Amino acid sequence: MKRYALDKLNSWYNSARRKPLIIRGARQVGKSTLVRKFAEAEGLKLYEVNLERNPKLEKSFSTLDPKLILQELEATVGKKIDSEKSLLFLDEIQATPSAVSALRYFFEDNPNLAIVAAGSLLEFVLRDHDFSMPVGRIQYLHLEPMTFSEFLLGIGENFLHEQIIDWNSTVTISQTAHEKLIQHLRMFFLCGGMPEAVLAYRETKSLEECKAVHVEILSTYFDDFPKYKTRIDPLTLRQVFDAIPQAVGRKMKYSSFAPDLRSTQIRNCIELLSLARVITQVTHSTCNGLPVKAGEQKSIYKLLYLDTGLLLNALGLDLAKLGDFTHEQLVNKGTVAEHFIGQHLVARASANNDRSLNYWLREGKSNNAEVDYVIVEKGEIIPIEVKAGKSGTLRSLRQFMLKHNSKYALRFDLNLPTVQTIPNEETDYKLCSLPIYLVEVLGRCFE
Repeated sequence: MKRYALDKLNSWYNSARRKPLIIRGARQVGKSTLVRKFAEAEGLKLYEVNLERNPKLEKSFSTLDPKLILQELEATVGKKIDSEKSLLFLDEIQATPSAVSALRYFFEDNPNLAIVAAGSLLEFVLRDHDFSMPVGRIQYLHLEPMTFSEFLLGIGENFLHEQIIDWNSTVTISQTAHEKLIQHLRMFFLCGGMPEAVLAYRETKSLEECKAVHVEILSTYFDDFPKYKTRIDPLTLRQVFDAIPQAVGRKMKYSSFAPDLRSTQIRNCIELLSLARVITQVTHSTCNGLPVKAGEQKSIYKLLYLDTGLLLNALGLDLAKLGDFTHEQLVNKGTVAEHFIGQHLVARASANNDRSLNYWLREGKSNNAEVDYVIVEKGEIIPIEVKAGKSGTLRSLRQFMLKHNSKYALRFDLNLPTVQTIPNEETDYKLCSLPIYLVEVLGRCFE
């Protein structure tokens, strides 16, 4: 289970100014399980109502009357709902749009009742709402698939988990621990961080079982496509979704992506899938200053899949056979290393309620350059390069540093951590090299 999310739930529940909380995330990332585990861990009475299974409650929520709504909810759960050491959980809230608006009145009229809601495709409700949004009256928690350190904890590798979360620039990782982490990293690439797939791997150690879970999850996404029919043809959406794995990590070019579709069709599909959080757009920025978003060029972007394990499955790769690959062979399949870093950068940003991600691209006849990702840390713009193995040139990163004169640059590869001072034309910079598995604690390089 995601430790940071449990900690945030705990902080939210005990806040003196607690507001209703909405957990946002794609299907199958563990939103409902998170709430149940939290209630169990804290000894709370849990009142759970699935609004998708109770469509008649829409009429009650549309009254925006907390007293009347509670009466209907109590009739649904078959017990009195009280505020003492309890939690009201409204699952699949996207099925009842008026419930989102009603949350503000619970905050105003019944603030002692702790309410948490969760839903997939919630972004569609929030974007297309024709009701009064409870601005300033609700809080959000963004949930992503499990990270590598959470995967280690989930499969019982507590010591290796601690090697990551306790690392800082003064800590030395032993060669033995390093090699074990890389071996488990390889399994994470194959299994991914979807909670059900991690559970299947923990219980069976079978990549075939992981694959079965991936197939089922992808099928649930396909089943969602008809829900988008008022916005776009489901078959067109399916066609675009099927083409995305082959395009991951590359600049989007509509002409080669789906030649038989118009660019507007592709763009609309990508927007919908992004709203559903199944994919993430990594947008080019000129990076000429802070904020980096100010330099974004929205028409230039590349894509990330929700999860590395799902990506490999969607690419049609046989996980059982891939399990015999060396790490270097595996990470070259579908730009897996770059995708792994991107997935974790999205999770890192989501912890701060911001899923946006950037990269840098310069195109020319003879001097093309691309930096995989660009982040902001401690007020500095930091370029990130990802190398699949233990070596590789940094030509693009050097070009970025010549142009922008940043103080720091970051490289991920398969080596143990190092820090070098690199001479530059105007100002020398520090190049921090980290093994790929330390992406979750990258900020500690600059402490």
